[in-house]
Amino acid sequence: MGETRKPATIVAAAHVARDPGFRGVVPPVVVSDTYQWEDSDTKPDYDYSRTVSPNRDLVIDALAALEGAAGGVVTGSGQSAALLALLILPAGAHVVAPHDCYGGTYRLIKGLEDQGKLRASFVDMADPAALADVLDGGADLLWIETPSNPLLRVTDIARVAAAGRSAGALVCADNTLATPLRQRPLALGCDLVMHSTTKALNGHSDLFGGALLAGDPALVEQLQWWSNAAGLNASAQDSAQLLRGLRTLNLRLDRQEASARRVAEWLAAHPKVQGVNYPGLADHPGHEVAAAQQDGPGFMISFRVRGDAPAFLAALELVTLASSLGSFATLICKPATMTHRGMPPEAQAEAGIAPDLLRLSVGLEDADDLIADLERGFSRL
Repeated sequence: MGETRKPATIVAAAHVARDPGFRGVVPPVVVSDTYQWEDSDTKPDYDYSRTVSPNRDLVIDALAALEGAAGGVVTGSGQSAALLALLILPAGAHVVAPHDCYGGTYRLIKGLEDQGKLRASFVDMADPAALADVLDGGADLLWIETPSNPLLRVTDIARVAAAGRSAGALVCADNTLATPLRQRPLALGCDLVMHSTTKALNGHSDLFGGALLAGDPALVEQLQWWSNAAGLNASAQDSAQLLRGLRTLNLRLDRQEASARRVAEWLAAHPKVQGVNYPGLADHPGHEVAAAQQDGPGFMISFRVRGDAPAFLAALELVTLASSLGSFATLICKPATMTHRGMPPEAQAEAGIAPDLLRLSVGLEDADDLIADLERGFSRL
Protein backbone atom coordinates (compact mmCIF):
# COMPACT_ATOMS: atom_id res chain seq x y z
CA MET A 1 0.00 0.00 0.00
CA GLY A 2 1.39 3.38 -0.96
CA GLU A 3 -0.58 5.69 1.32
CA THR A 4 0.96 7.23 4.41
CA ARG A 5 -0.53 5.69 7.53
CA LYS A 6 -1.05 7.36 10.89
CA PRO A 7 1.22 6.19 13.76
CA ALA A 8 -1.64 4.43 15.55
CA THR A 9 -2.33 2.41 12.42
CA ILE A 10 1.35 1.56 11.91
CA VAL A 11 1.67 -0.05 15.34
CA ALA A 12 -1.76 -1.68 15.34
CA ALA A 13 -1.36 -3.24 11.91
CA ALA A 14 2.34 -4.14 12.10
CA HIS A 15 2.54 -7.26 9.95
CA VAL A 16 -0.52 -9.03 11.30
CA ALA A 17 -0.42 -11.44 8.34
CA ARG A 18 3.27 -12.40 8.45
CA ASP A 19 2.73 -16.04 9.40
CA PRO A 20 3.82 -18.09 6.35
CA GLY A 21 2.81 -21.38 7.93
CA PHE A 22 -0.66 -20.88 9.37
CA ARG A 23 -1.62 -17.25 8.52
CA GLY A 24 -2.04 -16.34 12.16
CA VAL A 25 -3.04 -12.79 13.02
CA VAL A 26 -0.11 -12.62 15.46
CA PRO A 27 3.31 -13.18 13.86
CA PRO A 28 4.97 -16.32 15.27
CA VAL A 29 8.04 -16.20 17.50
CA VAL A 30 10.81 -17.80 15.45
CA VAL A 31 13.16 -19.16 18.10
CA SER A 32 15.51 -21.16 15.88
CA ASP A 33 19.13 -20.04 16.09
CA THR A 34 19.92 -21.31 12.58
CA TYR A 35 18.17 -22.02 9.27
CA GLN A 36 18.47 -24.62 6.53
CA TRP A 37 20.28 -23.73 3.29
CA GLU A 38 19.02 -25.07 -0.06
CA ASP A 39 22.63 -25.57 -1.14
CA SER A 40 26.07 -24.58 0.14
CA ASP A 41 26.50 -21.62 -2.23
CA THR A 42 23.13 -19.85 -2.04
CA LYS A 43 22.73 -17.84 1.14
CA PRO A 44 19.09 -17.68 2.29
CA ASP A 45 17.46 -14.49 3.55
CA TYR A 46 17.63 -15.94 7.07
CA ASP A 47 20.67 -18.03 7.92
CA TYR A 48 21.74 -17.36 11.53
CA SER A 49 19.75 -15.53 14.18
CA ARG A 50 22.57 -13.47 15.64
CA THR A 51 22.70 -11.81 12.21
CA VAL A 52 19.08 -11.81 11.03
CA SER A 53 15.77 -12.61 12.70
CA PRO A 54 12.20 -12.41 11.38
CA ASN A 55 11.00 -11.04 14.73
CA ARG A 56 13.63 -8.30 14.83
CA ASP A 57 12.74 -7.36 11.27
CA LEU A 58 9.08 -6.92 12.21
CA VAL A 59 10.02 -4.47 14.97
CA ILE A 60 12.55 -2.61 12.81
CA ASP A 61 9.97 -2.17 10.05
CA ALA A 62 7.45 -0.70 12.50
CA LEU A 63 9.96 1.62 14.17
CA ALA A 64 11.37 2.76 10.83
CA ALA A 65 7.86 3.62 9.65
CA LEU A 66 7.23 5.61 12.84
CA GLU A 67 10.55 7.48 12.69
CA GLY A 68 10.71 7.95 8.92
CA ALA A 69 13.93 5.91 8.82
CA ALA A 70 15.42 3.74 6.09
CA GLY A 71 16.01 0.99 8.64
CA GLY A 72 18.09 0.14 11.65
CA VAL A 73 18.73 -2.45 14.33
CA VAL A 74 17.03 -3.65 17.50
CA THR A 75 19.44 -4.40 20.32
CA GLY A 76 19.40 -6.11 23.70
CA SER A 77 19.27 -2.87 25.71
CA GLY A 78 19.21 0.89 25.35
CA GLN A 79 22.85 1.00 26.40
CA SER A 80 23.85 -1.42 23.63
CA ALA A 81 22.09 0.85 21.13
CA ALA A 82 24.08 3.80 22.49
CA LEU A 83 27.28 1.74 22.29
CA LEU A 84 26.50 0.89 18.67
CA ALA A 85 26.40 4.59 17.78
CA LEU A 86 29.92 4.87 19.18
CA LEU A 87 31.24 1.71 17.51
CA ILE A 88 30.79 3.17 14.02
CA LEU A 89 33.11 6.09 14.83
CA PRO A 90 36.82 6.27 13.97
CA ALA A 91 39.50 5.76 16.61
CA GLY A 92 40.02 8.86 18.75
CA ALA A 93 36.67 10.32 17.72
CA HIS A 94 35.44 13.56 19.23
CA VAL A 95 32.02 13.02 20.81
CA VAL A 96 29.94 16.01 21.93
CA ALA A 97 27.11 15.24 24.36
CA PRO A 98 24.77 17.16 26.69
CA HIS A 99 26.15 17.94 30.13
CA ASP A 100 22.83 16.82 31.63
CA CYS A 101 22.38 13.61 29.62
CA TYR A 102 21.10 10.32 31.00
CA GLY A 103 23.49 8.88 33.56
CA GLY A 104 24.09 5.69 31.59
CA THR A 105 25.01 7.68 28.48
CA TYR A 106 27.42 9.82 30.50
CA ARG A 107 29.01 6.72 32.08
CA LEU A 108 29.48 5.02 28.69
CA ILE A 109 31.01 8.01 26.92
CA LYS A 110 33.19 8.99 29.88
CA GLY A 111 34.37 5.41 30.38
CA LEU A 112 35.49 5.14 26.77
CA GLU A 113 37.23 8.49 27.07
CA ASP A 114 39.05 7.32 30.20
CA GLN A 115 40.31 4.34 28.19
CA GLY A 116 41.64 6.67 25.49
CA LYS A 117 39.20 5.40 22.85
CA LEU A 118 37.54 8.78 22.23
CA ARG A 119 37.55 12.42 23.30
CA ALA A 120 34.40 13.70 24.99
CA SER A 121 32.99 17.20 25.42
CA PHE A 122 29.92 17.63 27.64
CA VAL A 123 28.17 20.92 26.93
CA ASP A 124 25.00 22.86 27.64
CA MET A 125 23.12 22.40 24.36
CA ALA A 126 20.93 25.41 25.15
CA ASP A 127 23.99 27.68 24.99
CA PRO A 128 24.79 28.34 21.29
CA ALA A 129 28.15 29.95 22.11
CA ALA A 130 29.28 27.03 24.28
CA LEU A 131 28.19 24.54 21.62
CA ALA A 132 29.97 26.46 18.88
CA ASP A 133 33.12 26.52 20.99
CA VAL A 134 33.28 22.72 21.47
CA LEU A 135 32.41 22.12 17.80
CA ASP A 136 35.20 24.42 16.65
CA GLY A 137 37.78 22.18 15.04
CA GLY A 138 35.25 19.47 14.23
CA ALA A 139 33.47 16.56 15.82
CA ASP A 140 32.59 13.01 14.86
CA LEU A 141 29.35 12.54 16.79
CA LEU A 142 26.95 15.04 18.28
CA TRP A 143 24.57 13.45 20.78
CA ILE A 144 21.22 15.14 21.42
CA GLU A 145 18.84 14.19 24.21
CA THR A 146 15.56 16.07 24.23
CA PRO A 147 13.66 16.37 26.44
CA SER A 148 16.60 15.62 28.69
CA ASN A 149 16.58 13.12 31.51
CA PRO A 150 15.95 14.13 34.29
CA LEU A 151 15.68 17.91 33.91
CA LEU A 152 13.34 17.91 30.88
CA ARG A 153 15.42 20.55 29.14
CA VAL A 154 14.46 21.00 25.50
CA THR A 155 17.04 21.21 22.72
CA ASP A 156 16.20 22.87 19.40
CA ILE A 157 16.95 19.81 17.28
CA ALA A 158 17.02 21.57 13.90
CA ARG A 159 19.42 24.28 15.13
CA VAL A 160 21.78 21.94 16.97
CA ALA A 161 21.73 19.27 14.25
CA ALA A 162 22.66 21.89 11.64
CA ALA A 163 25.57 23.04 13.81
CA GLY A 164 26.76 19.48 14.28
CA ARG A 165 26.62 18.58 10.61
CA SER A 166 28.45 21.80 9.72
CA ALA A 167 31.22 20.60 12.02
CA GLY A 168 31.38 17.28 10.19
CA ALA A 169 29.59 15.25 12.87
CA LEU A 170 27.03 12.53 12.66
CA VAL A 171 24.06 13.69 14.72
CA CYS A 172 22.24 11.20 16.93
CA ALA A 173 19.12 11.98 18.98
CA ASP A 174 17.98 9.94 21.96
CA ASN A 175 14.22 9.95 21.41
CA THR A 176 13.36 7.71 24.36
CA LEU A 177 11.32 10.22 26.34
CA ALA A 178 9.38 11.80 23.48
CA THR A 179 8.87 8.61 21.40
CA PRO A 180 8.28 8.86 17.62
CA LEU A 181 4.61 9.61 18.31
CA ARG A 182 5.64 12.98 19.70
CA GLN A 183 8.93 13.79 17.93
CA ARG A 184 10.78 12.70 14.75
CA PRO A 185 14.43 13.79 14.93
CA LEU A 186 15.40 12.48 11.48
CA ALA A 187 12.97 14.93 9.89
CA LEU A 188 14.67 17.72 11.84
CA GLY A 189 18.16 17.00 10.51
CA CYS A 190 19.55 14.13 12.59
CA ASP A 191 21.37 11.18 11.04
CA LEU A 192 20.53 8.65 13.76
CA VAL A 193 17.72 8.20 16.26
CA MET A 194 18.13 6.02 19.32
CA HIS A 195 15.65 4.47 21.77
CA SER A 196 15.74 2.57 24.98
CA THR A 197 12.81 0.35 24.02
CA THR A 198 12.80 -0.83 27.63
CA LYS A 199 10.86 2.32 28.43
CA ALA A 200 7.70 3.70 26.78
CA LEU A 201 7.87 1.75 23.52
CA ASN A 202 7.47 -1.51 25.43
CA GLY A 203 5.64 0.15 28.31
CA HIS A 204 5.23 -2.88 30.55
CA SER A 205 8.46 -2.98 32.62
CA ASP A 206 9.19 -6.54 31.55
CA LEU A 207 12.08 -6.47 29.07
CA PHE A 208 15.33 -4.73 28.16
CA GLY A 209 15.79 -3.45 24.64
CA GLY A 210 17.15 -0.73 22.43
CA ALA A 211 16.96 0.51 18.86
CA LEU A 212 19.14 2.62 16.59
CA LEU A 213 17.76 3.80 13.26
CA ALA A 214 19.13 5.86 10.39
CA GLY A 215 17.75 7.80 7.46
CA ASP A 216 20.61 6.85 5.09
CA PRO A 217 20.57 3.24 3.78
CA ALA A 218 24.38 3.20 3.71
CA LEU A 219 24.46 4.13 7.39
CA VAL A 220 21.88 1.42 8.11
CA GLU A 221 24.28 -1.12 6.59
CA GLN A 222 27.03 0.04 8.94
CA LEU A 223 24.73 -0.33 11.93
CA GLN A 224 23.73 -3.82 10.86
CA TRP A 225 27.36 -4.88 10.33
CA TRP A 226 28.56 -3.63 13.69
CA SER A 227 25.55 -4.88 15.63
CA ASN A 228 26.11 -8.35 14.20
CA ALA A 229 29.89 -8.25 14.72
CA ALA A 230 29.55 -7.09 18.33
CA GLY A 231 26.67 -9.44 19.14
CA LEU A 232 24.30 -6.63 20.14
CA ASN A 233 21.11 -7.80 18.41
CA ALA A 234 17.99 -8.53 20.45
CA SER A 235 16.47 -11.99 20.84
CA ALA A 236 13.41 -13.19 18.96
CA GLN A 237 11.41 -13.45 22.20
CA ASP A 238 12.22 -9.89 23.29
CA SER A 239 11.48 -8.57 19.80
CA ALA A 240 8.08 -10.25 19.73
CA GLN A 241 7.25 -8.95 23.19
CA LEU A 242 8.36 -5.45 22.21
CA LEU A 243 6.09 -5.50 19.16
CA ARG A 244 3.19 -6.50 21.40
CA GLY A 245 3.87 -3.56 23.71
CA LEU A 246 4.35 -1.19 20.79
CA ARG A 247 0.83 -1.85 19.52
CA THR A 248 -0.73 0.10 22.40
CA LEU A 249 1.83 2.94 22.49
CA ASN A 250 -0.54 5.59 21.18
CA LEU A 251 -3.25 4.71 23.73
CA ARG A 252 -0.82 4.63 26.64
CA LEU A 253 0.97 7.80 25.66
CA ASP A 254 -2.24 9.81 25.25
CA ARG A 255 -3.41 8.77 28.74
CA GLN A 256 -0.03 9.26 30.40
CA GLU A 257 0.46 12.68 28.85
CA ALA A 258 -3.01 13.89 29.84
CA SER A 259 -2.39 12.84 33.44
CA ALA A 260 1.11 14.34 33.43
CA ARG A 261 -0.30 17.73 32.40
CA ARG A 262 -2.71 17.69 35.35
CA VAL A 263 -0.07 16.54 37.82
CA ALA A 264 2.47 19.11 36.58
CA GLU A 265 -0.02 21.97 36.87
CA TRP A 266 -0.97 20.81 40.37
CA LEU A 267 2.67 20.56 41.45
CA ALA A 268 3.46 24.00 40.03
CA ALA A 269 0.80 25.53 42.31
CA HIS A 270 1.79 23.57 45.42
CA PRO A 271 3.38 25.61 48.24
CA LYS A 272 5.77 22.78 49.16
CA VAL A 273 7.30 22.55 45.67
CA GLN A 274 10.38 24.60 44.78
CA GLY A 275 10.13 24.19 41.03
CA VAL A 276 8.66 21.95 38.32
CA ASN A 277 10.29 20.89 35.04
CA TYR A 278 7.68 20.00 32.42
CA PRO A 279 7.70 21.27 28.81
CA GLY A 280 3.91 21.55 28.83
CA LEU A 281 3.99 24.39 31.37
CA ALA A 282 3.91 27.86 29.81
CA ASP A 283 6.78 29.09 32.00
CA HIS A 284 9.12 26.22 31.05
CA PRO A 285 12.20 27.70 29.28
CA GLY A 286 11.80 25.28 26.38
CA HIS A 287 8.02 25.50 26.10
CA GLU A 288 7.95 27.24 22.72
CA VAL A 289 10.62 25.01 21.16
CA ALA A 290 8.84 21.92 22.46
CA ALA A 291 5.54 23.15 21.03
CA ALA A 292 7.21 23.62 17.64
CA GLN A 293 9.07 20.30 17.36
CA GLN A 294 6.96 17.96 19.51
CA ASP A 295 3.36 16.87 19.16
CA GLY A 296 2.91 16.89 22.93
CA PRO A 297 4.93 17.51 26.11
CA GLY A 298 5.13 13.88 27.21
CA PHE A 299 4.68 11.93 30.43
CA MET A 300 7.82 12.91 32.38
CA ILE A 301 8.06 15.52 35.14
CA SER A 302 10.82 16.46 37.54
CA PHE A 303 10.50 18.69 40.59
CA ARG A 304 12.06 19.67 43.92
CA VAL A 305 10.26 19.64 47.23
CA ARG A 306 10.62 22.11 50.09
CA GLY A 307 11.77 19.82 52.84
CA ASP A 308 12.99 16.28 53.34
CA ALA A 309 12.79 14.46 50.00
CA PRO A 310 13.37 10.97 51.50
CA ALA A 311 10.49 11.55 53.94
CA PHE A 312 8.27 12.58 51.03
CA LEU A 313 9.20 9.42 49.11
CA ALA A 314 8.70 7.14 52.10
CA ALA A 315 5.09 8.31 52.53
CA LEU A 316 4.01 7.39 48.99
CA GLU A 317 1.76 4.34 48.64
CA LEU A 318 0.59 4.31 45.02
CA VAL A 319 3.62 5.80 43.28
CA THR A 320 6.53 3.33 43.21
CA LEU A 321 10.13 4.27 44.04
CA ALA A 322 12.02 2.78 41.09
CA SER A 323 14.54 3.91 38.52
CA SER A 324 12.90 3.27 35.14
CA LEU A 325 10.31 5.24 33.16
CA GLY A 326 7.58 4.93 30.55
CA SER A 327 5.80 2.09 32.34
CA PHE A 328 2.09 1.48 32.92
CA ALA A 329 2.89 2.19 36.59
CA THR A 330 3.82 5.64 37.86
CA LEU A 331 7.44 5.59 39.03
CA ILE A 332 9.45 8.14 41.01
CA CYS A 333 13.17 8.31 41.68
CA LYS A 334 15.87 10.56 43.10
CA PRO A 335 18.30 10.82 40.16
CA ALA A 336 21.31 11.97 42.20
CA THR A 337 21.44 8.64 44.04
CA MET A 338 19.62 6.39 41.58
CA THR A 339 19.67 6.86 37.79
CA HIS A 340 22.59 9.31 37.75
CA ARG A 341 24.69 8.00 40.61
CA GLY A 342 27.38 7.11 38.04
CA MET A 343 27.98 10.84 37.49
CA PRO A 344 30.44 12.39 39.96
CA PRO A 345 28.87 14.98 42.30
CA GLU A 346 30.69 17.81 40.52
CA ALA A 347 29.27 16.69 37.15
CA GLN A 348 25.78 16.47 38.67
CA ALA A 349 26.15 19.96 40.08
CA GLU A 350 27.32 21.35 36.73
CA ALA A 351 24.35 19.72 35.00
CA GLY A 352 21.91 21.13 37.57
CA ILE A 353 20.93 17.78 39.07
CA ALA A 354 20.24 18.80 42.67
CA PRO A 355 20.48 16.21 45.47
CA ASP A 356 16.76 16.62 46.19
CA LEU A 357 15.54 16.56 42.58
CA LEU A 358 12.77 14.01 42.02
CA ARG A 359 11.81 12.51 38.66
CA LEU A 360 8.24 11.34 38.08
CA SER A 361 7.25 9.05 35.19
CA VAL A 362 3.47 9.24 35.01
CA GLY A 363 1.70 5.95 34.28
CA LEU A 364 -1.85 4.86 33.58
CA GLU A 365 -3.41 5.40 37.00
CA ASP A 366 -6.15 8.00 37.42
CA ALA A 367 -4.67 11.46 37.84
CA ASP A 368 -6.83 12.15 40.91
CA ASP A 369 -5.37 9.12 42.67
CA LEU A 370 -1.82 10.14 41.76
CA ILE A 371 -2.39 13.66 43.09
CA ALA A 372 -3.84 12.24 46.32
CA ASP A 373 -0.79 10.04 46.80
CA LEU A 374 1.64 12.90 46.15
CA GLU A 375 -0.29 15.02 48.66
CA ARG A 376 0.22 12.18 51.14
CA GLY A 377 3.95 12.67 50.62
CA PHE A 378 3.74 16.44 51.05
CA SER A 379 1.85 15.95 54.32
CA ARG A 380 5.04 14.50 55.81
CA LEU A 381 7.06 17.65 55.11
